[in-house]
Amino acid sequence: MTLLERLTVNDLRALPDGFRWGAATAAYQIEGAADEDGRAPSIWDTFAHTPGAVAGGDTGDTACDHYHRWPEDLGLIGRLGLDSYRFSIAWPRVVPQADGRVNAAGLDFYDRLVDALLAQGVTPFPTLYHWDLPQAQQDRGGWPERATAERFGEYAAVVADRLGDRVTHWATLNEPLCSAWIGHLEGAMAPGLRDLTAAVRASYHLHLGHGLAVQALRAAVPGARIGIVNNLSTITAASDSEADRAAAVRADGHVNRWWLDPVHGRGYPQDMVELYGVDLPVRTGDLELIGAPLDWLGLNYYFRQIVADDPGGPLPRFRQLPGPGPERTAMDWEVHAPGIEQLLLRLTEEYGARELYVTENGSAYPDTVTADGRVEDPERTAYLEQHLAACARAVAKGAPLAGYFAWSLLDNFEWAYGYDKRFGLVHVDYPTQRRTVKASGHRYAELISAHRAR
Repeated sequence: MTLLERLTVNDLRALPDGFRWGAATAAYQIEGAADEDGRAPSIWDTFAHTPGAVAGGDTGDTACDHYHRWPEDLGLIGRLGLDSYRFSIAWPRVVPQADGRVNAAGLDFYDRLVDALLAQGVTPFPTLYHWDLPQAQQDRGGWPERATAERFGEYAAVVADRLGDRVTHWATLNEPLCSAWIGHLEGAMAPGLRDLTAAVRASYHLHLGHGLAVQALRAAVPGARIGIVNNLSTITAASDSEADRAAAVRADGHVNRWWLDPVHGRGYPQDMVELYGVDLPVRTGDLELIGAPLDWLGLNYYFRQIVADDPGGPLPRFRQLPGPGPERTAMDWEVHAPGIEQLLLRLTEEYGARELYVTENGSAYPDTVTADGRVEDPERTAYLEQHLAACARAVAKGAPLAGYFAWSLLDNFEWAYGYDKRFGLVHVDYPTQRRTVKASGHRYAELISAHRAR
């Protein structure tokens, strides 16, 4: 039996009829056109133009030039056989300044994109926030301030009013952990702060913004299917010592529970509130707004975390150790497919998820275009197969997984890593913007076709 037959007949059989097959992107990572048609700078424009902030001094000024080349990229979606496409809407294109004025040209771009996707038989899955806060809003305090959450709710209403007659599947936030912890606590992402109080306040107002966006979407889009996207990790203690086991509990609180509990109506985990020692700016009704029921949950999964106690380190006092697995991506992340199965089951059993999507899952490797124009990437292909098989095992055990979005459709601007790390199913030659479907992309298309034809 060939590998294709084995995955189709056995490993992928559990995936349900109507399973959504997609790929994901983010606005700042692919669009370019950073100063065109009324778009104003975001915090990522500012961060990327800060010397030393991004590898190679790279920026998203041009990226994949998707703003101009989107019809070609939709053609690639068709070649891969995708029926769903997850993309983000750039807040600084739609409401560029802090005064709330709407930029019609920005909305027009997404209007055209949505119409073209639907005409192609592809379901749009827009994300309202994938990290590109307008710099003008940052200048007024950014996510540590309640006003930013309120402005986000207003922006969500603007987008919903324009696209809600055609778009039903929505995500509010992508990976708020990265926005709050990496952007405000670790300083490795925009806006580049290292301030625990600011980070905790940002995390709260991101959640509040999520709640306000859910409220706006429900009001504007009858039948809206709304979710939130979190990047989660399985957590394993480095040893059986009491200190390492306690560190694993803290790590789970920091990485997982802080982001899952509030949107499930459980409030914030008390052990972490006490550990951070920062008063949450809760007002009457906030927690109910944050915890309003959702239609689906999105899981972004890349790696597990093996953690040890770090008593002398910064809060939350744990350090991540290299995973023992021999397979590693170009990001130096251990390849550990069982983690995605474990997380899908946890979301099902512990949080009662009614519908799940893997909204990002992928791997970076150093790709090379051969003389005859091919990109052979067997490691990425194997990664894809292993994780899809793990998803199917989770479904067989009861996880309500409704779709999978590979990260990413295109090689792109990989945040602080610049253009060196390539995650795409499609290779992008940045000087020429030439697109080449990689072997992994062809393999993904085969698996999609085989699943549908079973």
